[in-house]
Amino acid sequence: MADDEDGLQWTRVSRVGPWDAASLYGDALVMCLCGPVMLGSAVLTGADLMVMGIVFTVVFLPVGLALWGHTAAEREHNRRLDAVGIPATAEITDLTHWEDADDAGVAVGLRVSGPGFPTFEATWRRSPHDALRVGLRLTAVVEPSGGLFRVEVR
Repeated sequence: MADDEDGLQWTRVSRVGPWDAASLYGDALVMCLCGPVMLGSAVLTGADLMVMGIVFTVVFLPVGLALWGHTAAEREHNRRLDAVGIPATAEITDLTHWEDADDAGVAVGLRVSGPGFPTFEATWRRSPHDALRVGLRLTAVVEPSGGLFRVEVR
């Protein structure tokens, strides 16, 4: 997220195509069902899965529901950007490597500009890519009334 001078919160949206969405929804469904299936198996067959089924239900059911909701929101944001988004340019202003425990990547500083909205800056954390460099201009799509933007990297 990033703020502009008017206080608008800009939110970067990841492209989630139909195949990506199907995979994410499938993962969420498996997370939601694994605990209850273990509980059902424990009750019906007498297997020693009761404790594990309870733990999986308590842990993975909320995670699966959160993943399902996040995927649905990203798909909605993408549909909105595709329908009413304004073409824009995102210029890379900064590249900084970051590392958090098991995860590492690059923080890309962006200046997004185009017609019909004020220029704003945002930071995008992503995996390293050899083509990314300061000064590179990328294609972007912006929906100013909702504060959404998507950067297209090929």
